Amino acid sequence: MTDPTFGRFTAEAMTAALHRIADHLRVTSDDARLLHLANNAVFALPTAGIVVRISRTRRLLDRATKVAALGAWFADTNAPTIRLVPGVDQPLIVDGLAATVWTYLPPKPPPPTVDDLGPVLRQFHRLPRPPIDLPLWDPIGDARHRITDAEGLTAYHRDFLLAWCDRLTPRINSLRDNISPGLIHGDAHPSNLLRDATGNTVLCDFDATSLGPWQVDLVAVPVGEARFHRAGQHQRLATAYGYDITTDPHWPLLREARELKMITAAVPLLNSSPGIADEFALRLHTITTGDDHTRWTPFADLPATDQHRRPLPAQETS
Repeated sequence: MTDPTFGRFTAEAMTAALHRIADHLRVTSDDARLLHLANNAVFALPTAGIVVRISRTRRLLDRATKVAALGAWFADTNAPTIRLVPGVDQPLIVDGLAATVWTYLPPKPPPPTVDDLGPVLRQFHRLPRPPIDLPLWDPIGDARHRITDAEGLTAYHRDFLLAWCDRLTPRINSLRDNISPGLIHGDAHPSNLLRDATGNTVLCDFDATSLGPWQVDLVAVPVGEARFHRAGQHQRLATAYGYDITTDPHWPLLREARELKMITAAVPLLNSSPGIADEFALRLHTITTGDDHTRWTPFADLPATDQHRRPLPAQETS
């Protein structure tokens, strides 16, 4: 069943929740800045030295609990990651929503790039299997969950996405059955890198962290290069990590799974932003028509409101 609360958690509502969390923590939120608003609302509170991630749906308590447990384990193992704020029981629950609280890392030049991503991923992949009940990498299950709960999907789009999931399921299952799973970040790209106070690169955003094939973490960059027209990114990552994922026998499947994720990530947000709805339609149209050349736009780069709606192709309006 669709969570009816998601649409009510606007930027204003999440900001109000942030202020209540700050009051609970007894820190100032006067300089709070909204960094990101998707499935999570992410706020920086520079004066307090913290970052607060608040889930925008009550269905994600389990994910926040997983992330909090991972954050504690990362600190114990000195993993190349951001750190939870110590001394705070996490996740915090405010108005039924789950939040995690992290140490704020102010921007430190130069910004991390794919050249930094390669080494930090190698460190991350060498970590032992954590003593946490982590899910197995399941891109199809995640996609189905988003599709099933979505509002704003046409029947055509829903049927196409579910049929795509059906086609990929046996291939994904075969891959998982034949590769020993390890710790993977799940959404590894330069936007999920920060620099700590010493200048070292660290990973952030562990919502998608799971147990799966390490190759998964090398896929976002070359797919992003192809779809967002970011020339040169893939080769630099291949050099930095020491492996070219596009030569892997599983590359076509991993690319397709990544593209499915990049499209279904928008499904819960279709009714919240015209720009996101338009970009979703464009992405899906390029998949249905086999168009590998039309440039996609990152959801984070879209304006909050967009009155210039792209019409759907005629065959996709049913």
